[in-house]
Amino acid sequence: MAAFPSLSASFVLLQLALTCSAQHLNLTTRPLHLTGHTPGDGCVHLPIIHSTNTDHFARRGIQLALNNRSDVAYYAQLEIGTPPQTVYTQLDTGSFELWVNPDCTTVSPSDLSFCDHIGFYNASLSSTSKSLGTSKTLRYGIGAANISYVTDTISLSGSSTSLKDIQFGVATSSKDAFSGILGIGYGQGLATKYPNFIDQLYAQKITKVKAYTLALGSKTAQQGSIVFGGVDTSKFAGPLARLPIISAGDSPDGVPRFWVQMNGIRLTPPSGQSMGVYEGSKIPAFLDSGSTMTILPPALANKIAEDFGSPEKDANGFYSVGCGYVEMNGTMDFEFVGSGQKVTVRVPYKEMIREVGQGESKMCFLGIMGSESFTLLGDTFLRSVYATSCGNTPAALRDVTDLSRVVGNCQIQAGQKEAVVDVVSETSIAPPTGSTGGTDGVTGTGGNGNGNGGTRTAWGFVTTTLAVPIATGLVGGGGSMSATALDSSGRSMAGDVVLSVAMAVGAAVLGSLL
Repeated sequence: MAAFPSLSASFVLLQLALTCSAQHLNLTTRPLHLTGHTPGDGCVHLPIIHSTNTDHFARRGIQLALNNRSDVAYYAQLEIGTPPQTVYTQLDTGSFELWVNPDCTTVSPSDLSFCDHIGFYNASLSSTSKSLGTSKTLRYGIGAANISYVTDTISLSGSSTSLKDIQFGVATSSKDAFSGILGIGYGQGLATKYPNFIDQLYAQKITKVKAYTLALGSKTAQQGSIVFGGVDTSKFAGPLARLPIISAGDSPDGVPRFWVQMNGIRLTPPSGQSMGVYEGSKIPAFLDSGSTMTILPPALANKIAEDFGSPEKDANGFYSVGCGYVEMNGTMDFEFVGSGQKVTVRVPYKEMIREVGQGESKMCFLGIMGSESFTLLGDTFLRSVYATSCGNTPAALRDVTDLSRVVGNCQIQAGQKEAVVDVVSETSIAPPTGSTGGTDGVTGTGGNGNGNGGTRTAWGFVTTTLAVPIATGLVGGGGSMSATALDSSGRSMAGDVVLSVAMAVGAAVLGSLL
């Protein structure tokens, strides 16, 4: 959700190495205290707060920009300065810089209380703060911030990890910003002129690679987590596959976002009979955890909305739909092709629909919007990409190597069929026993259906209790799967960027490379 400079491409190749200590917890809007990362483990676990305060969604609140609402976004708790000051920042894969201290006087009255409670940083109260005497204006899809750069110590909540002399922005003014932002996109030499947060984790030897996995959770979940420098193998099953990320030079806007090529979008109603691919849906889109909504070209968004019984959008661009869709078993299917496989991510209706208010005043909106400016896959898509959990096993990534060596621990459970990812080998590799294909690729209960849908793997049915790890890493290689094309600082030298997608148990690790 920001303007990006040009980028040279790279490869992601991940290898499972050693386990790092980390703990789950219930996430609230209050300060959190727990133990976590042990120095030298190579990865660190940070809680993420999913703010879903429905009280903010009174009818008048519906008129606000729902696609960038702070109370339906994802937040990381940071401790900044000496002594530490608690600040909550929105986690954003679509931007690159960390900044704090939004101007709450520019937000609507219904959001003022929320903004006032995200925490503010006072540089004069920190003995380790240093002003750099430079400033910048950051612009987002909605909102902007004028910042002055400082450096200070930053600790990660629930962890012994402490980063020294981290450069970040302190807002001198902002507009339509409900909180500061922790941008975890591309860093120095790619999108910033200084080492950003991800760069510093690597440079200060907290992580062994510039990588992270992000688990958002379902739309009603209050908790999630991010593992910097590692992958939680208890959040998926089986090996990883890859989807290519479009390089900046070949992307629609020439900037280094996490662009992927969609091969089509279609609906599968509760009847199970998929509709045809929507015209105009074979397009590039980028992955953005900082956007609540999925943004599509207007003509495509309108057509999808019509099939949900919403022929017209309101003055703010939202499509009102019947709340009964939330209880239906239909899916919106996003198709991709990569690494010799056809990948279909089936997003349940209930994850694609925003519910506003309660009781008789409850209203529902489709989780997509139309825009001529850009196409992105936001949280309404990302929550269904990594959609299973069998515990908590963060494991560090020691170096950069073949994705096929990273294997998840989870097992398919009979009857899990809410979120579905089909992975179809273009060479018709036979599936494991008990997982032959079903009509249109949808198997029967427990993965034992037989039909005419072609050969399918056993990776079909999962729940949406915990969602989306975005696994990222950096490797170069001049277009080959080489793990050697990194310079001494660990930066990519050449190659094509790829998106790592964990296809096991219907889970995709939508990853990007830093």
